[in-house]
Amino acid sequence: MIVRSADKRDREWIDYALDRWWGSTRMISRGVDHDLLAQKALIAERAEEPVGLLVYRLHLEQCEVISLNSAREDHGIGTALLAEVERLARDAGCARIWLVTSNDNLRAIGFYQRRGYTIAAVHRNAIAEARRRRPSIPEIGLHNIPLRDEIEFEKTFS
Repeated sequence: MIVRSADKRDREWIDYALDRWWGSTRMISRGVDHDLLAQKALIAERAEEPVGLLVYRLHLEQCEVISLNSAREDHGIGTALLAEVERLARDAGCARIWLVTSNDNLRAIGFYQRRGYTIAAVHRNAIAEARRRRPSIPEIGLHNIPLRDEIEFEKTFS
């Protein structure tokens, strides 16, 4: 598997993948509405086929992971993408890399903690607030859990 920076040739696949995984190429995190197609991205490939996507933003000595998805879980795709964005963040002089996930995404909550991320904050009712701006965000999430809070994870670089 290789992980590489996305370029213009990847636009069609990225658009398709984001629509498949999220139903949109826009995402709200911490109250910011992101156009994912306008952000930097990494693509994981296996046998020259894209199998994973990480969208991120470098800003004020911080790196925000906006979206991380893989075509297959438990195959090291997310881990490889996360390792590469961490390397890029360090090289860019970032002091911190962070992301949010929803309170219903139990698998992601475990995934990030196993990779050294710690809970920095719980933003109560953040998704409920985002839903006012984007009514298509469902009320009920994974595992039949009410979808309402953002859990912020971070890893700091010394």
